[in-house]
Amino acid sequence: MHTLHCFSQSGNAFKVAFLLNALHAPWQPKFVDFMNGATRAPEWRGELNEMGEVPVLDDGDVRLTQSGVILLHLSEKYGKFGGKNENENEKREILRWMFFDNHKFTGYFATYRFMRAFSPVAPDPAVMKFMLGRVTAAYKIVEKHLQTQAWLVGDGPTIADFSLCGYTFFPTEESGIDLASEYPNIYAWTQRLKAIPGWKDPYEMMPGERIAAKWV
Repeated sequence: MHTLHCFSQSGNAFKVAFLLNALHAPWQPKFVDFMNGATRAPEWRGELNEMGEVPVLDDGDVRLTQSGVILLHLSEKYGKFGGKNENENEKREILRWMFFDNHKFTGYFATYRFMRAFSPVAPDPAVMKFMLGRVTAAYKIVEKHLQTQAWLVGDGPTIADFSLCGYTFFPTEESGIDLASEYPNIYAWTQRLKAIPGWKDPYEMMPGERIAAKWV
């Protein structure tokens, strides 16, 4: 039984939860009260993750952090969603998109969404304008890439798709970005991902109270 330390607003934790479901891997969630500062507590960082972040996955005696590392571990353990074994170029391409995701696609979007929806203080408009520009640039890259193919790498879903999709299923009001109208190729891709057995809405997948967006 895997234990996933998570909370419902975390797209990075959702990536892992979705993959666990898609792999039919047994798992249970353990709520982390991030919004009230649980991950900032020295005790939490000392016991679970010195980086102060979720997801944290307990797999037997192994404890893993960082969503990309966890996705790679699960893919290798269960032998699925890792690309074709004989195709090293495809495996490198999966990692290339995952690194892009962590640095830009999720990196910018998750920060922008948090500031807009959950920040304890009103965000600076100039900062939000800058962040939205970065989000837009990253999303345009993926939108163009998905214009000619159904999945990010190869002819089926891989952990690259699970990685990039982490924050795309949250309500539009949290980010103000409507995928269906602004990024139709990305939106169509999310609908293909929804068809994978095991998909659930993030707020149904993981524990924690849904919070109304603050600064819309």
